[in-house]
Amino acid sequence: MCQIGRILRAALGTVSLALTVSSVARAQDTTPIVTDRPDVTESAIVVPQWSIQTENGLTWALQDGQQTVSGTESLLRLGVGPRFELRFGLPDYFLNVSPGSRPRGFNDSSLGFKQQLGPLPGKIELSVIVASSFPTGTSGVTTHGVDPFLKLPWSRDLHSGWSVGGMQSFFWTTENERRNPTWESTFYVEKEVSEPWTVFVEYAGDYSHLNSARQLMHVGTMYRVSRRHQFDVHVGYGLTTSAPHHFVALGYSFRLDPGT
Repeated sequence: MCQIGRILRAALGTVSLALTVSSVARAQDTTPIVTDRPDVTESAIVVPQWSIQTENGLTWALQDGQQTVSGTESLLRLGVGPRFELRFGLPDYFLNVSPGSRPRGFNDSSLGFKQQLGPLPGKIELSVIVASSFPTGTSGVTTHGVDPFLKLPWSRDLHSGWSVGGMQSFFWTTENERRNPTWESTFYVEKEVSEPWTVFVEYAGDYSHLNSARQLMHVGTMYRVSRRHQFDVHVGYGLTTSAPHHFVALGYSFRLDPGT
């Protein structure tokens, strides 16, 4: 239980820091925050130039009879150009709260960039994400390898607050000192219920060379408490035995814009 307390204190510390800093800084950019969470599909939009955005979360999952709590799922995004951002994935801490021998500790960190390519003909937004994880995690959780990945998220706004999107991703993950090429495909439908409140439903499937397919259905909601602060709640249900049976998660994201 003390490990759960550490995760919660870290998450609350992040929220407290965000509220303190943002309360004394005025923003140049007035566009609403657009996050890569909580769905599996990343956003096809980059953060505004010179803005810093951090996205954080906490997940409880049940798989193979084992309950796991993980966090803080922190992704730092820095806009260094009008259509280009740098991305830093901080290690998550995984805690097995069920009796068993599943390892606990931090997973690997990652570094990469996102280049926005859209809008394309047909009003389709498209981006390319190129990144790699690095073996910084705890023994038993880290892959012990440098694992590159490529993501191609897209989206299109429809009428009356509806939108659709998806992502094609390719991972070259290390498992037991072997490369395990994996293709991931996602598709979502999203509805803006009101200006700050959005809901979505999503399908995600992983198809790897060494393991059986992992497929899940995913539903959730995002609520912007201001133009630069957003909370999310989401749940997922496994469609195959290799996927988590189900999970419940929540998150908080914020953006810091350069002062005027």
